[in-house]
Amino acid sequence: MTNDTGLIRSHPRFEKAAEALRAGHDRFVEELIALTEIPAPPFKEEKRAAAYEEMFRALGLEEVERDGIGNVTGLRRGRGNGPIVVASSHLDTVFPEGTDVKVRREGTKLFAPGVGDDTRGLATLLAFIRALDAAGIETEQDILFVGDVGEEGKGDLRGIRYLFTENPYRERIASFFTFDGIETQDLVTAGVGSYRYKVAFKGPGGHSLGAFGTVNPAYALGAFLVGMSKIEVPGDPRSSYCASTFQGGTSVNAIPEEVWTEIDLRSESAEVLDRVDGEVKALIEEAVKGENARGDTSNGEITCELTRIGNRPAGTTPHNTTIVEASVAAIKAYGFEPEFSASSTDANIPMSLGVPAVKFGHGGAGGRAHTLEEWVDVEPELSLRGHCAGLLALVATAGFVEA
Repeated sequence: MTNDTGLIRSHPRFEKAAEALRAGHDRFVEELIALTEIPAPPFKEEKRAAAYEEMFRALGLEEVERDGIGNVTGLRRGRGNGPIVVASSHLDTVFPEGTDVKVRREGTKLFAPGVGDDTRGLATLLAFIRALDAAGIETEQDILFVGDVGEEGKGDLRGIRYLFTENPYRERIASFFTFDGIETQDLVTAGVGSYRYKVAFKGPGGHSLGAFGTVNPAYALGAFLVGMSKIEVPGDPRSSYCASTFQGGTSVNAIPEEVWTEIDLRSESAEVLDRVDGEVKALIEEAVKGENARGDTSNGEITCELTRIGNRPAGTTPHNTTIVEASVAAIKAYGFEPEFSASSTDANIPMSLGVPAVKFGHGGAGGRAHTLEEWVDVEPELSLRGHCAGLLALVATAGFVEA
């Protein structure tokens, strides 16, 4: 068994796997189009999951099923029948129900919402499975292929969170790949953590003239936002905060009974994230107290309801782990220069639990993610270089059985 990418790449069986990727590229494109045209809006991934489950079954994976939260899982057994390497891509897109997901093709470019993020990843996993089988490659560790739910937006990584907390495989997972994002050279080894809240200020309300002077939740919200704008965060580790959406009130001539904002707090550092979280909560208390001290509370006081709507933990994968070393070597082997980065992906969950994890790009070129004009280029040469690099990293991490 070896983790050496150089020895693996030059082995006749891996060369045969690379040939299989090339021979199957048209099928990869067909499956990418087919999957893209199955809608998978937030929290409604069932139709795409059902199709992906059948694809796993057709490829002969073992123990194919949809788990308790909707992830599609299938096992390719290794020789050791012990630790597991996960190869995942997410089923969901950011686009709401009813979005037109028909693929438009212009030469080697495919245009459609979600075609790159992350449907291309799903199709890439299928290409990997076929190539491994065509070449008869055996690995020391089992490889668990996963199409997971809930990566985007308010999905809050619920699919991979479930995989690591409830799924029966959870105790056996030794390392984790999420194949997400286009650029092969972009290797994510740090997870940007985020806390997201709905901050709702409430009060008694009243007529704008008749109840003038009554405490107003909008003023409490304003005071909170001014305070939030003054929070200091470091550039390294990269950190941010944002007040994002707003709603409230019933009429221009009424003191609102409720106003709310949704906020997003982020950092590569769990410590910084927790510090900013504490400052935000202190600002909320100050805003409530300040408005209750300013105005008339005879009909009721200002209160605030804080609801967490997202929690993506921060984490890192050390660069001396097998998965990072194998990924770096594989990226270099196919002519790319690795660029370490931090992002918010499914890899956040295992990173936060101390399980070595990376986000590995699924290759090719693309752009305009999260827009209706999202596109990928499936020109074979660049696409196949990315696929070969990803497969090499996966096999090296799982341990290539030479005999």
